[in-house]
Amino acid sequence: MKTKYIIYTVLLMVFPIIWTGCSDFLEVQPQDQITSENFYQSEEDFKAATAPLYNKVWFEFNDKFYYGLGDGRSYNLYAPYSDYVYPFSDLTETGLTGPLVSAWQSFYNVIQQSNKVIIGIKGSNVDADIQKQYIAEARFMRGTAYWYMASLWGDVIISEDPGTLVNNPIVNTNPITDVYEFVMRDLEYAAKYLPEQAAQGGRVTKYSAFGMLSRIYLSYSGLSEDPNSGIRNQEYLDLAKKAAEMVMDKGPYELMDDYADLFMIENNNNSESMFALQWVPNGDYGVTNTQQAYFAAGSEITGDDAAWGYWTRASYDVLKEYESADARRKATWMGYGDFYPEISKANGGYTYEKSHEALNVKKGVVGSTKDNPKISKQNSALNTNMLRLAEVYLNYTEAVLGNTASTSDATALLYINKLRSRAGLEDKSSLTYEDIIHERRVELCMEGQYWYDLVRRSYYQQQEVVNYITSQDRGTIVPFTYDTAINTATEDETRTRSSRSIGNVDETIFLLPYPESEVVQNPLLKASPVSYEFTEEKITDLF
Repeated sequence: MKTKYIIYTVLLMVFPIIWTGCSDFLEVQPQDQITSENFYQSEEDFKAATAPLYNKVWFEFNDKFYYGLGDGRSYNLYAPYSDYVYPFSDLTETGLTGPLVSAWQSFYNVIQQSNKVIIGIKGSNVDADIQKQYIAEARFMRGTAYWYMASLWGDVIISEDPGTLVNNPIVNTNPITDVYEFVMRDLEYAAKYLPEQAAQGGRVTKYSAFGMLSRIYLSYSGLSEDPNSGIRNQEYLDLAKKAAEMVMDKGPYELMDDYADLFMIENNNNSESMFALQWVPNGDYGVTNTQQAYFAAGSEITGDDAAWGYWTRASYDVLKEYESADARRKATWMGYGDFYPEISKANGGYTYEKSHEALNVKKGVVGSTKDNPKISKQNSALNTNMLRLAEVYLNYTEAVLGNTASTSDATALLYINKLRSRAGLEDKSSLTYEDIIHERRVELCMEGQYWYDLVRRSYYQQQEVVNYITSQDRGTIVPFTYDTAINTATEDETRTRSSRSIGNVDETIFLLPYPESEVVQNPLLKASPVSYEFTEEKITDLF
């Protein structure tokens, strides 16, 4: 395993980052005099130590993998000339695929930076309750990173101390069940010791942890030795429901009125945001949100030459999901004739006029520095959504559905219909899994989530998910026209379908290959996993 990625801290002492006032943004302030001897002496030091956990360590994940995997592999996104999307959408990635390697490294950057923070805080003389709060923040980040790794690779190496890997970097992985247990323990600790209200805009709270636990419990409920059992563990479904209820009943979050407003820079850290990566406006590369450069359909949007998204488009498959009045489509994908007043403001706004036959990405595309001075080349300054209230509503609803075919539960319907009402759609009177997964797909589209929804389903309905992915017909390029007024994609039968080669669609697609460079340096990655020894008492008094 590459020790330089797994072991080293991520520039904590070189580029500490501090939080500023009520602006809800991070600003970089180098402090060259900080050393390991004089750090971790106060709560302000703890804030500086945990701040990079919101951006720097996640940068390589956010840059391409966040959407390339989450939306490309689930086939929301199609980009035939972008090697950070098509290996995933075509199911042809290998251990040499660049974004895959970068994501692995990024996750371990998060994990080992969190470990360094936890170890540093534990060695301080600051009040024990304050220590627990910031340890909880680091454990939230570590647990989240490990959830991604469990979802993507299954068996991975659990690490609580970078020093142990310095002494022996050639070690076995731990089984996916132990990784999930580790994740749950981290997030349960976070739920117990994080504050109810964020001390500074953008930091996570105990309800952020409960929201993430609703995701984790829901995923873990289906994990068993039989991936086609069709049954989820009721104990963990109940825990997912309880965790979501903690957020909905006691948390400080509420839905934004307008779905499109969620993706505006001025609404960073809005009332619905529960965990978001925080990027530095006009900051140095590495603490910036580069996604707009890969999404924007042309330089008339960005005002510079960093606009490489013309061929980064909605798949025909995802466009068929949108109901005719669903306002979420326009906020996610630009279609012919769509008007966006927040882009090209000096010209009275921007009208997308590219084509009737393709839709480019809107979500994450915010305009140029003339539209907002916080935007700069290859930095949109827009937060990256990692968890928001809408997902917790969906987690709750899915947990209520549980192992039944449908539900008319009044509370589940209330929360689903809140999302549908905001999108301009009629209420549902009952819900099936197909209803819920439809809402998840369109509500969270281009927020890096849909592949993980499919993985969660594959834990207990694997063949169903294989059949679903087969039915997406990724190997066929369908010529179509799109009517933005009624959100309707229609195949153009006057033009010929074409085909492209894709990988096999079978049970193997639910685990990514380990990075080849890591396997070379640690051959035990491919050996049988070994059980992890938990030494900490499990928290049992959260609910």
